[in-house]
Amino acid sequence: MSKMINDTFLKAARGEKTDYVPVWYMRQAGRSQPEYREIKKKYSLFEITHQPELCAYVTRLPVEQYDVDAAILYKDIMTPLPAMGVDVEIKTGIGPVISNPITSQSDVEKLGTINPESDVPYVLDTIKLLTEEQLSVPLIGFSGAPFTLASYMIEGGPSKNYNKTKAFMYSQPEAWYALMDKLGDMVITYVKSQIKAGAKAIQIFDSWVGALNVQDYRTFIKPVMNRIFSELKKENVPLIMFGVGASHLALEWNDLPLDVVGLDWRLQVSEARELGIQKTVMGNLDPAILLAPWNVIEERAKAILDQGMAQPGYIFNLGHGVFPSVNPETLKKLTAFIHEYSASKLGR
Repeated sequence: MSKMINDTFLKAARGEKTDYVPVWYMRQAGRSQPEYREIKKKYSLFEITHQPELCAYVTRLPVEQYDVDAAILYKDIMTPLPAMGVDVEIKTGIGPVISNPITSQSDVEKLGTINPESDVPYVLDTIKLLTEEQLSVPLIGFSGAPFTLASYMIEGGPSKNYNKTKAFMYSQPEAWYALMDKLGDMVITYVKSQIKAGAKAIQIFDSWVGALNVQDYRTFIKPVMNRIFSELKKENVPLIMFGVGASHLALEWNDLPLDVVGLDWRLQVSEARELGIQKTVMGNLDPAILLAPWNVIEERAKAILDQGMAQPGYIFNLGHGVFPSVNPETLKKLTAFIHEYSASKLGR
């Protein structure tokens, strides 16, 4: 039996009226929390995610500390890739490093499939633990999107320009589409298993897809994204799309069968709606502002809230993830402000 009682986030994701604006923060689990830093002295990210009790604690901690309206499962977008035969290691100060990068069609053909119950049982056990016993808010599961996963797999790690990825896409289109198909299948299988385990919403992170222009997105990426969201739509949970530096793709996402368009700080909520985005919008305080004086944070948050509350279907979030240097007390204070200010405006 799920303990969940606060469904404000789910209502907003479905475009329904709410008594106040719900809020959660990308990368709210870990990073800036002193309790998390102590854990990281003993365990790596992958080691944490392989221990359901510990992973559940890290996931739950910001809900208890900040009073946010949703939890985001603590794990990495690289988590499902080893099951496919990708040799990935998360290196401190660098990020994911892949020792067997994709360079050809034959490399793509060697990739395997994922069976979540046997390949990542610890992820599903963590979700069950959280949703059946611990959380009073919805749990958001997630996956990396095919382009972002492919960019790591082709580049061999983080990149500033994604030249190898684009070159592969342009010069080996057959291999590219085969890679998109394999990753699309993985995302669908992986996410469905999270929903079955108890996740109440799903966010797809296409962190680096902003590197593509609109035409290339339509040609090389949108077909697989449409297939992914069409399949996941059958699961009847809210679906969120988010990318960084991808404001020019917001209308493309609006076309997809998803529920929430996540915005980074480069496109205002009012501008997104003026463009014709009628789905629920999520965002989009620049996380750097969290390091500013409180009066600046409050002023910026209020402006975003006023735009978001102009019509139903709005969720407050950052325009990207929480920095390690952000004071947890700032997030707690911001959450309280968002709840109180929006409740006063929405007539709670």
